Amino acid sequence: MSLRHEVIVVGGGQAGLTIGYYLARRGLDFTILEAAHEPAAAWRERWGSLKLFTSARYDSLPSLAFPGDPDRYPTRDEVAAYLRDYAAHFQLPVELDSRVRSLRRTDRFVLEVNNRSYEADQVVVATGPFQTPRIPACSARLSAEVPQLHSSSYRTPDAIPAGRVVVVGGGNSGYQIAADLSDTHEVHLAIGSRQQPLPQRILGRDLFWYLDAIGLLRLTRDSRLGRRLAAREDTLIGSSPRRLRRRHAVTLHGRVTDADGSVVRFADGSAIETNTVIWATGFRLDLSWIDLPVLDTEGRLLHTRGITREPGLYFLGQLWQHTRGSALLGWVKDDAEYLAQQISDFHDASAASSPQAHPSPPM
Repeated sequence: MSLRHEVIVVGGGQAGLTIGYYLARRGLDFTILEAAHEPAAAWRERWGSLKLFTSARYDSLPSLAFPGDPDRYPTRDEVAAYLRDYAAHFQLPVELDSRVRSLRRTDRFVLEVNNRSYEADQVVVATGPFQTPRIPACSARLSAEVPQLHSSSYRTPDAIPAGRVVVVGGGNSGYQIAADLSDTHEVHLAIGSRQQPLPQRILGRDLFWYLDAIGLLRLTRDSRLGRRLAAREDTLIGSSPRRLRRRHAVTLHGRVTDADGSVVRFADGSAIETNTVIWATGFRLDLSWIDLPVLDTEGRLLHTRGITREPGLYFLGQLWQHTRGSALLGWVKDDAEYLAQQISDFHDASAASSPQAHPSPPM
């Protein structure tokens, strides 16, 4: 027998909890299915020294301020604790240890979860953009004696073998991990493309105060500037090549082109031997568990501000889903509130058209 709800949310992270808040306010029958043992467990799986590049004043979900000094930059554990407390504060119906194995549709949506199944009129996929690690094919040519791991598996410097470490990836994660390792290891950072570094604070204010004030975070991906920004790599915030070289003595290289044994090769023709490789090379979207036409021929998600072509199926928390802020902790609420209204309208329209809503006149 299937468990039935009007709406099922897949994912109990920041996106899933936020839309859960808005669904609860509208009085809809819903549940949130979270694969891990606690809400937002993915945050605790990141490296120990991770800090947000947005200050606490910009990290709140609806109706519950992020605790503590609003000008500080929260740690990994503080974010995880805040999201856990958020779910408890609003008594959101989060079902833990409930990984969704498949999603298909008959007359209703059917979700298979371990030893049980669910049915729903509408489904929100709120698993976010950071799902399956993306690792270059050349990693297979490294020797088995050279430990290699993705940034999502990196925790602390003392867990990395002694010796030289090559961190591959010039985004915020690559820079933070390289700096974290620099006190205990010889660190080399391979940067695929140069990014514009921005300071975390300008004239005493958080960078995001300016970005929010000029409307950049709410710039839509359909605008001319939005299309240009969405096609670029994320900007470095609070890190820079110069600071990494001078303050942390990290050696910078260009793009990794190949690897062989214990040798990593770079685009300028140089090569070095390494003891460990950390791939800070991002993630790819994995929707193989969804048996519905949600991707185009190139594997890109088909949607308009999270609304798919499959009536009643939505996505939330994707990079540039609607604006630059769509996947950020403090701005996901904009898309969540919008989708919650669409879900409510869909529910009302379905109820109005059902046979129960139009009883036969008495004989």
